[in-house]
Amino acid sequence: MKNEIGTTKYLIHASIDASGVIERPDIVGAIFGQTEGLLGEDLDLRELQKTGRIGRISVTVNSKNGKSTGSVSIPSSLDKVETAVLASALETIDRVGPCEARITLEKIEDVRSIKRNYVIDRAKDVLKNMFVEVGMETQEITEEVKEATRVREITKYGDEGLPAGPNIDDSDAIIVVEGRADVLNLLKYGIKNSIAVEGTSVPKTIEQLSRVKTVTAFVDGDRGGELILKELIQVAEIDYVARAPPGKEVEDLTSKEVFKGLRNKVTTEQAINEMFEIKEAEKLKESREAKEEEPEKKKMKKSKEPTEIDQFTEYIQKLPGTLDAYLLDQELKVRNKVSVRDLVDAISFTDDVRSVVFDGVVTQRLVDVAAEKGIAYLVGVKIGNITKKPVELKILSFKEMVEEGKSFSLF
Repeated sequence: MKNEIGTTKYLIHASIDASGVIERPDIVGAIFGQTEGLLGEDLDLRELQKTGRIGRISVTVNSKNGKSTGSVSIPSSLDKVETAVLASALETIDRVGPCEARITLEKIEDVRSIKRNYVIDRAKDVLKNMFVEVGMETQEITEEVKEATRVREITKYGDEGLPAGPNIDDSDAIIVVEGRADVLNLLKYGIKNSIAVEGTSVPKTIEQLSRVKTVTAFVDGDRGGELILKELIQVAEIDYVARAPPGKEVEDLTSKEVFKGLRNKVTTEQAINEMFEIKEAEKLKESREAKEEEPEKKKMKKSKEPTEIDQFTEYIQKLPGTLDAYLLDQELKVRNKVSVRDLVDAISFTDDVRSVVFDGVVTQRLVDVAAEKGIAYLVGVKIGNITKKPVELKILSFKEMVEEGKSFSLF
């Protein structure tokens, strides 16, 4: 059928079985004769062949033990519906020559798909040899070629050979993802500064990069993504957190979902507070209720000598599990009480605040805002990664007081 391939859209394939010995002219004659007038003038085989809309009918036949079997191929440049009607008409043929016969439609092949596969294979070959083909206009044709390009763009970075985009060294900001497939998907949408941790244990390379670059952790929207994020926050200096939609993985996201996720990234402080609220609030509330049932355990564990944090005991006792914050004046009177998530704004807009005691993690951002307002004490459950600490600001942690000597951890 090679000579017909230039104008053909579809190729009809059928099989034939006859109860006697028949030859090719018999089959062709039966096809023309028994379909004549069946489908009307517009689909008359003879007329279609004269106008070139049906190509030369190809027949192969073999006879053995007084019976014949064979195949029929008919090239068609009709549309899909007309080709289907014509192909179905073949099954109405019940005799070939003097013999009873049956024609069965096997398949209708889209010849254009053969051409597309050829174009894709050829394009890959051309790309390898650094030539540019003209006229590749549709995404359907070029997608497979782009996939091959993305795979070649992936590099092995650092001592661990981590999968990464080509722009890790050149970019001031990087995106940390879970695995190689995530890096590939981001490359698909033109993001070339991602690197994968390849497991729940954060490699040294990621830890080192986080000290010199702005880092966004882009994690899956499932339990696995949460575990990776916890490990990253504890080991590396993560600046922002982006998450895939719930139940989805970064490697499966569409372009819209990828860029929306990155646009909606939050600071690590906010991500920690959200995780703290969701995962720990109930646990801490139960802990507080248990202590209320045992008054003797409600007392804070104090050192033999009074410490600076003892002056805040009244408020520290009230905090666990509440996610609240107290803004206190010089006499330790409450100037404002807010939720931890609103603490930064509250500090900025509340006057005469000397101390802040809150149920959360002391972060660099809180330190910076408190220093600007001239606050003397910043007291939280836990102290995060503080790189710049003003001399006049005292930062205290009351985690051991809350748990009476037991380790208190956000995670």
